[in-house]
Amino acid sequence: MNNRVAIPVMPCITPEFMRFAWERFQLDWHGLHGLAHWRRVCQNGLLLAEHYDVDTEVIQWFAFLHDLERQDDYEDLLHGERAADLAAAINNTFMGLSRQSLALLEFACRGHSDDYTMADITVRVCWDADRLDLGRVGVYPNPHYLCTSKAREARVIEAAYDRAVVAS
Repeated sequence: MNNRVAIPVMPCITPEFMRFAWERFQLDWHGLHGLAHWRRVCQNGLLLAEHYDVDTEVIQWFAFLHDLERQDDYEDLLHGERAADLAAAINNTFMGLSRQSLALLEFACRGHSDDYTMADITVRVCWDADRLDLGRVGVYPNPHYLCTSKAREARVIEAAYDRAVVAS
């Protein structure tokens, strides 16, 4: 069986934003929390989004913002808070999200490193998209910490883990 999945189109993420992210990101662009991780989080999120009524713009922006403000790959408890603040600061420049969508994005960024599993479905898909990429650090995603029934499916976890491990 072929576990390869095409990377979905990310229409929200513009070259202008990518230049901004490149200049702003303080860690290794090719490291644990860099571009490849963001792309897999986006892929995971958009694949999950096919099964739920969610805001795919929020999912895409979450993927590329949630770790952008990291100052350390391991201990940085406030990076989600800083990412949420950054989202609000750049909304008019890059994203143009409605107040409701921006609030979802900010909440998703703030809570993504915690063990939360209850929130709006868009936020839960964001969190699952990130947690499904734990294979990049050698951790097999635990369904107990996933928020949606689709993400908890063994084949979904296995496929995401395989993508993350192959990419690492």
